[in-house]
Amino acid sequence: MYPSYFASENPNRAAFVMAGTGEQVSYREYEARCNQLAHLLKDEGLEFQDHYSIFMENNNRYLECCGAGERSGLYYTCINSYLKEEELAYILNNSESKILITSAEKLPIVEEAIKTCPKIQKCLVVNAPGNGHRIVNFEKTIQAFPTSPINEELLGSSMLYSSGTTGRPKGILRPLEKQSPDSPLPLFNFLKELWQYREDMIYLSPAPLYHSAPQVAVGLTIRIGGTAIIMEQFDPQLYLSLLGKYRITHSQLVPSMFSRILKLPEEIKEAADLSSLEYITHAAAPCPIKVKEDMINWWGPIIHEYYSATEAMGFTALNSEEWIQNKGSVGKVILGDLHILNEDGKPASPGKPGKIWFKTAAPFSYFNDQEKTREVTSSDGQMSTVGDVGFLKDGYLYLTDRDTFMIISGGVNIYPQETENLLITHPKVLDAAVFGVPNEDLGEEVKAVVQLVDGIIPDYRIIEELMEFCRKNLSRQKCPRSIDFEKELPRLPTGKLYKRILKDKYWEGHETKIV
Repeated sequence: MYPSYFASENPNRAAFVMAGTGEQVSYREYEARCNQLAHLLKDEGLEFQDHYSIFMENNNRYLECCGAGERSGLYYTCINSYLKEEELAYILNNSESKILITSAEKLPIVEEAIKTCPKIQKCLVVNAPGNGHRIVNFEKTIQAFPTSPINEELLGSSMLYSSGTTGRPKGILRPLEKQSPDSPLPLFNFLKELWQYREDMIYLSPAPLYHSAPQVAVGLTIRIGGTAIIMEQFDPQLYLSLLGKYRITHSQLVPSMFSRILKLPEEIKEAADLSSLEYITHAAAPCPIKVKEDMINWWGPIIHEYYSATEAMGFTALNSEEWIQNKGSVGKVILGDLHILNEDGKPASPGKPGKIWFKTAAPFSYFNDQEKTREVTSSDGQMSTVGDVGFLKDGYLYLTDRDTFMIISGGVNIYPQETENLLITHPKVLDAAVFGVPNEDLGEEVKAVVQLVDGIIPDYRIIEELMEFCRKNLSRQKCPRSIDFEKELPRLPTGKLYKRILKDKYWEGHETKIV
């Protein structure tokens, strides 16, 4: 199906609802808004496979900014709304975007960024007046265009960027042929079946819409005739209250969200209405076993997991029952052809970790970056990797870590994910990061940086408590030699930990690894 069908058949059904304000936008209004913006993009001279960008927080105009591109044969780039001026300018220039859509909140950053972006011919600002020919008000500008479809509707697609946690972000380009927008790319039909989407479903989206998984999930919800509830930002207590208020059937979270929900007071958790839930899925980062056990025990066997990347070269998945039998696994391969290779590019021994490669099921390349495309492609051109490390056991994949996060201490390879997963289960720990720092004798040693639960005072006693917790549960080399504290760790709203920000200060003046 396609949103225009529901705009005709069920025009008053809510396409989406903003959780914070309760504002509902019907399929009729959503369709009209998408068409008006599509006309504007064409009027600005954008043609098939041209690019535009969206840089703003979750708001009531975000989804139409994506929907307009999907019916205009264009690539649209949803940019991390937390980026600074230089980072934003890099993506705008790299993506060759001609139009930028932003918000009043992000306008000060945009005004600085576009000074070095000559290809941006117009910037549309939601909920703010324009300040010249190049920067104009979004709502007023699109009102000048028809609500009917453009003459030649063609399928468009997102071109999202990698998170950039280990280097410059890269634009992930999928081939786009001239076809009707009511025929989505095969990847999205696959995801609709995987996530068990259906008409009339109600999807709760707790994550930023610039990220691939929530953006695809919300887009598919509207394409299939459901209603998406959009949280402006994640709050664990609000999330629980929305489940019952809107009779949520589907949702997708990341492990750090699970952890924060679990650490709510018992009376709040007991009051949550979970009766409408059908399918909860999670991905983005490995989930600590204790966290997932607690979620399944509480919510029941409706929690599903998948492993992939924004590049979507392959997928693994498993349901709650499978996970209970294979704890810690991210599933069996359901799309693509998986290979675990050692440092020599040879198949790793059974049960031994190696870099994860897929014979790509969904072709992609990095836009304007042939070198990076070659780096993640095997010598014969058949396989791709994003640098994750894992191993296979009985056909199930287990993630170890990213190869760039590996710590080499005294010649021993240490993957910090296991230590992070343990620390985050401690009742006094809200978040944790583990990485290598300089050591004159060993090369590197294990460092933990911890965000404590509100009300816990960091001192030598909590350090010793956490050290002892690690010693009781981990082999000696995986235990941190020291623990520091931060008020808040730089974790992206998508669930990924931005370790590079933490590591850089420890490596100043030292020869650092590329991470």
